[in-house]
Amino acid sequence: MNHTPHDTMSDTTATFSTEVTGLADATRPDVVALDDGDSYQLRIAPVAKNLGDDRVRMLSYNGSIPGPTLRVRQGSEVIVHVRNEGDTAATVHWHGLRLDNAYDGVPFETQPPIEIGGEFTYRLRFPDAGLYWYHPHIREDYGLDMGLYGNIVVEPADADYWPAVDREVVVTLDDVLVEHGRIAAFHEAGPTHVAMGRFGNVMLTGGETSLALRAQVGEVVRFYFTNTANTRLFNVTLPGARMKLVGADSGRYEHETFVDEVLLAPSERAIVDVRFDTPGSTPLEHRTPGRTYTLGTVDVTDTATTSSSTRAFEQLRTSDELAGWRARLNDHVARRPDKTLAFKSRMPLLYGDGEATAAAYTCPMHPDVVSTEPGTCPQCGMKLVPAPTTYVCPMHPDVTSNAEGTCPKCGMRLVPATSANGDVPGHEHDHAHAHDTPDGLEWEDLMPEINAASNAHNMLWQLVDVDTGKQNWEIDWAFLVGDLVKIRLLNDMDQDHPMHHPFHIHGAGRFLIVARDEVIESNLAWKDTVLVRSGETVDILLDVTSPGLWMAHCHIAEHNQAGMMFSFPVRES
Repeated sequence: MNHTPHDTMSDTTATFSTEVTGLADATRPDVVALDDGDSYQLRIAPVAKNLGDDRVRMLSYNGSIPGPTLRVRQGSEVIVHVRNEGDTAATVHWHGLRLDNAYDGVPFETQPPIEIGGEFTYRLRFPDAGLYWYHPHIREDYGLDMGLYGNIVVEPADADYWPAVDREVVVTLDDVLVEHGRIAAFHEAGPTHVAMGRFGNVMLTGGETSLALRAQVGEVVRFYFTNTANTRLFNVTLPGARMKLVGADSGRYEHETFVDEVLLAPSERAIVDVRFDTPGSTPLEHRTPGRTYTLGTVDVTDTATTSSSTRAFEQLRTSDELAGWRARLNDHVARRPDKTLAFKSRMPLLYGDGEATAAAYTCPMHPDVVSTEPGTCPQCGMKLVPAPTTYVCPMHPDVTSNAEGTCPKCGMRLVPATSANGDVPGHEHDHAHAHDTPDGLEWEDLMPEINAASNAHNMLWQLVDVDTGKQNWEIDWAFLVGDLVKIRLLNDMDQDHPMHHPFHIHGAGRFLIVARDEVIESNLAWKDTVLVRSGETVDILLDVTSPGLWMAHCHIAEHNQAGMMFSFPVRES
């Protein structure tokens, strides 16, 4: 199901059920501490959840959204038995873990799908401290958006690995699209919203529409943030509190840093220590260039507290391990990449499969951009489409027609109409596009009608091996355990729909971001996902540690389920 190419997908309009009758109410997630050798049962099943005034059908792990938070010790091993009582075949992918390949949760590669009513047993190892999560890898666009996600906190073997804090809170960041009192239906045949990914109109923070937390003045709280959304970026801040960024996807940052906000692409994690110094209500916000969303609040009581955490919070420590990698980084900065991967898109939905000719061309998102020649939009980089041809009388501009002809007033032949200010009749919609901002990020779905109509037939996303020209599943990389692979990621503007992509590599190893647009990364951290903005080039260094067959893909769920993925073998050296 991960391997279904777009040209073999059915066109059926059948959708998954949105019915809530008879379903149990979703519960709050448990925190489950597992010791080395423990076993745990995980059950996939539908639940009903109240989102404001709406009662919607969702999917759950063990009845809760998010699923249970598993807390384990670094170096331990546990067994998780998964039973599928959902409404489609399933696997569980243990995101970010460098585990045995057989338990990575990729259908047909590492395991058969867990059919409805079926079971599968996973044996999980935790070699690295940090924050990880689990989610489906069959119809990820559907299962993930419906609530199938949960976190894993791997507690470090070194007691001094993290700074001291008073409390810890695990917070997932998500959104869902609600229409007419139900989560917008998903087609059984395959994903929709493939152009931009499925943006939601209801925010879910820790599974709630308005997360409510408490703290005391002077308290230091560690927040474990995970972006579990299909496509939405989250830029998280707690105005009025002090934030210190200490960890990323897989452990510590090279340098602990005071920050005002933290940007997370889908599947990225951040570990942030927060000190609350002011009593009252502190909002948890998601800030974009055009809007601020309140995701929840922290009620800070004026009962002051003091602890060793206060002193630890003021210290900015450096990781000896990552400082060691910093000393080796120059050798890799200077050398040529071993592999170069380009992000490409073709959009037959707007442009057709061939080059169309027209009297005028316009941008789908900026109708004020008009050209007499094919090209790209100077504002957002999207390829221009043939403009709707409207004819006008040269002498009587109020006389217009959708077809060639003559003016009924003067008899002159009508000519193709493009007004002096560049407006094309019929395109007077006031749209904006995320590329208007210089950050190369899509913060909102600003072409919702086009996005909803897009699927794997008419919106084609590609990962392209630049050296061979091979695309998606054709890519034939192969590595050995012990390799240090420099991978260059190119996301240029020369494509039908330039867009950012969060690029994820499964447990073959973990990587460091080396440079962005030739600017060396200033704060190293072990990562499994990297955000590559439109127009950006990013170099990463993959430390290959685990044999097996491993996947790499864009983590916008609709992109990977439409084919933007490939797998590569790793052999023992």
